[in-house]
Amino acid sequence: MAERSQTVPEAGNDMGNDDAIGGNVSKYMVLPSGYCGQSKKGHLIFDACFESGNLGRVDQVSEFEYDLFIRPDTCNPRFRVWFNFTVENVKESQRVIFNIVNFSKTKSLYRDGMAPMVKSTSRPKWQRLPPKNVYYYRCPDHRKNYVMSFAFCFDREEDIYQFAYCYPYTYTRFQHYLDSLQKRNMDYFFREQLGQSVQQRQLDLLTITSPDNLREGAEQKVVFITGRVHPGETPSSFVCQGIIDFLISQHPIARVLREHLVFKIAPMLNPDGVYLGNYRCSLMGFDLNRHWLDPSPWAHPTLHGVKQLIIQMYNDPKTSLEFYIDIHAHSTMMNGFMYGNIFEDEERFQRQAIFPKLLCQNAEDFSYSSTSFNRDAVKAGTGRRFLGGLLDHTSYCYTLEVSFYSYIIGGTTAAVPYTEEAYMKLGRNVARTFLDYYRLNPLVEKVAIPMPRLRKEKPPPYKHPLLRGPARNHPNGKGDKKSSVNHKDPSNSF
Repeated sequence: MAERSQTVPEAGNDMGNDDAIGGNVSKYMVLPSGYCGQSKKGHLIFDACFESGNLGRVDQVSEFEYDLFIRPDTCNPRFRVWFNFTVENVKESQRVIFNIVNFSKTKSLYRDGMAPMVKSTSRPKWQRLPPKNVYYYRCPDHRKNYVMSFAFCFDREEDIYQFAYCYPYTYTRFQHYLDSLQKRNMDYFFREQLGQSVQQRQLDLLTITSPDNLREGAEQKVVFITGRVHPGETPSSFVCQGIIDFLISQHPIARVLREHLVFKIAPMLNPDGVYLGNYRCSLMGFDLNRHWLDPSPWAHPTLHGVKQLIIQMYNDPKTSLEFYIDIHAHSTMMNGFMYGNIFEDEERFQRQAIFPKLLCQNAEDFSYSSTSFNRDAVKAGTGRRFLGGLLDHTSYCYTLEVSFYSYIIGGTTAAVPYTEEAYMKLGRNVARTFLDYYRLNPLVEKVAIPMPRLRKEKPPPYKHPLLRGPARNHPNGKGDKKSSVNHKDPSNSF
């Protein structure tokens, strides 16, 4: 029988030392109390020792019921929300109740119909469990913590089943995605390594624009977008991919946007947290979105690198940093919505509302009524707040939030659960909204749709060479042209 990974006391955890949780369970077989015979089908094996996995402990309550404990974020016991684990060695028609018993949050979309995700080896597409099988309640058996219980019936003995809080989006998937884009050798797409995380994972920076905008001395209007500073907020990555897929497509709107704007995108600010299966923190237990004021180059290296780049762009007279958008997911709200800043200048405050109003017109799942503008003290270290105070009156900084669960279309009350595709569609609509904001619509009709051009030379010099990093030596570099043809146009594939 495989053993559970070693556990250590969890300092400061309000669950108590008797509930100490250290690492993830590893091929942990649960045998009935007092059982001494050979293991057999139906003795469930739990595992979370894989990328973005999270399950810290399993207790069998009865023959059919199991208490499951989320492993807290590394070096920070406060955050226990994300879970992602597999179950195997099941028996056909075996019915179980899984209780996830140590959520760190009390409010949850599970109260509003959200359900965990599930897939299996023979059915690899993620789907939500039926909401009628999911219960969220305060439990006296677990120090009155909130518990999410769900009933499930295993139907195929040879399958391995996987359960997760939301659609996973791993660091490896992200790297494969960027590698595939790089091999297409598009002359308006540039990838570079802006830095590395504490565990030496890449901090990728993408630049999407017409090469003419990168020539020496060219003036630039820059839109800067970041994502996954909170690693468990996986919808952020799907929205970000939707933005990228649209901007690199041959859609006439995308071509006009590339001609007029420079998009800088850092899609994964916390690659260590993503890899480790944390919900909110980095490897060292920091909520990076509270450290923008003074990020440490050794403790918060990815944040430090992005902040240094933004400051250099801000100080460049040829560069106008017009937008900063940080993409997140929300665990208690429906729809997509934004947070903005409050300014003493009433005219600037009103101008800041224009983009979310336009996005509300373009995206049925985006709610302007849920959008709010604040300067709460607890948000002082966020990217939106810090950069909103740093940049001048021509720049606008937002947090874009999207629900972990669903959206409600105007005029109805029915919740429509988000899919991976729906998250990416929101990203495409975010990109499209820049066309309306800059009033570039008349130019779209004039745009023909040529075949993508191949890059015939090295990209123009980067404007901030000190921050370029070793991406020039990336093994899947921009010079690989063998896969540059026969790719489906992303704008037609949705």
